[in-house]
Amino acid sequence: MDLNLGCTRMLINECRAQGLLRNQCAYVLATAFWETAHTMQPVVEAYWLSENWRRNNLRYYPWYGRGFVQLTWEKNYQRAEAETGSPVHQNPALALNPAIAAKIAVTGMREGWFTGRDLNDFIDLQHSDFVNARRIINGVDRAQEIAVIAQHYDEALKAEWVD
Repeated sequence: MDLNLGCTRMLINECRAQGLLRNQCAYVLATAFWETAHTMQPVVEAYWLSENWRRNNLRYYPWYGRGFVQLTWEKNYQRAEAETGSPVHQNPALALNPAIAAKIAVTGMREGWFTGRDLNDFIDLQHSDFVNARRIINGVDRAQEIAVIAQHYDEALKAEWVD
């Protein structure tokens, strides 16, 4: 995996700043890679469709998916604002700012904001359950594919990760 693609380095730095393990960082990167259509840049949910489509079709509008992990629902924007100090609830477009999006992705996955499950539930020093770690974000949707990506990121990070 390309550790220099898009905002990958920013995400790695945020993982380190928050004390994540290497394999936990690998899973954060894999999730971001998947959720951003392989760009490693914050994106808007259904970016290929119009704002009008989102308004008419997403029941959580205007708090639809944005960022590296597709932050959704008003309560998650409120929590992200409280936790990061960035007024994303007042201005949801701020969740597209790479630095804010990185903090939201890493903190949210570390603390279990999105589903109540967090990185420590599936990934620690003894094991990396990259398949079930998908439950941190979105049930088991595409879990196998994302697990393979996480394995590749973990291998790439081994060359440079020093605790």
